[in-house]
Amino acid sequence: MTQRNNIVYIRRFFIGLVILAIYVWAFAGLPAIELKETSMEIVSAIMAGLFSPDWAYVYDPGGEDLLRGLLDTVAIAVLGTFIAGILSIPFAFMASNNITKSKTLVGTNKFILSFIRVFPDIVLALLFIKAVGPGAFAGVLALGIGAIGMLGKLISESIENVDLSAREALIATGANPVKTFMFAVVPQVLPNYFSFVMYRLEVNMRAASVLGVIGAGGIGTPLIFALSVRDWERVGIILLGIIVMVTLVDLLSGKIRGRFT
Repeated sequence: MTQRNNIVYIRRFFIGLVILAIYVWAFAGLPAIELKETSMEIVSAIMAGLFSPDWAYVYDPGGEDLLRGLLDTVAIAVLGTFIAGILSIPFAFMASNNITKSKTLVGTNKFILSFIRVFPDIVLALLFIKAVGPGAFAGVLALGIGAIGMLGKLISESIENVDLSAREALIATGANPVKTFMFAVVPQVLPNYFSFVMYRLEVNMRAASVLGVIGAGGIGTPLIFALSVRDWERVGIILLGIIVMVTLVDLLSGKIRGRFT
């Protein structure tokens, strides 16, 4: 028994040594960090701007302000999530083995969902900017189409885990396929569906804040403008607004998802 323990310890020691060697090799290949003469001044200016934000930018009745940018971001995220929540439903059911009997159809829809998940939101936003022009519409399409893959996959897995005994009981009583589907399958999937949609809304809220940086609307657009002119006070208030917005959405989404679990 003691000899076996010694072998285990030796094996763990060599595994740890190999992992340590990999880390040393990885960090040894990193280029040396070179600080410019103005690096400290820039860092000091950034920190000063973040801790003394431009409060006048919060609301401006006559022009662009923080509240309008945040409202655009929320609208982009909500619309994108709504589009994805609707369009993912048929893909999810057709990709479920226990609902769709055709293996070819199931495999095709699983491939489509996987294919959509390959593209990051920023890549989709760039494609839609080229197609429809810069603005909030491109951001909505990017988030709406991009979320279909993940939502469809999660919903499909939830459908495959449902208990079909209620469905078989309704079929035995002579219920038609529509009523069997509506009363035996949908009620079991619906709580998870809403939970997945609310979770995706949280993700889209963060993504919508970033997509504006490349011209897809939202609060990211004034953020990149402020960064380009080094207006750190405005950068500070925009980041503060994003933090508050995302926190509130997370809290609200968490409470709503808690009601479905």
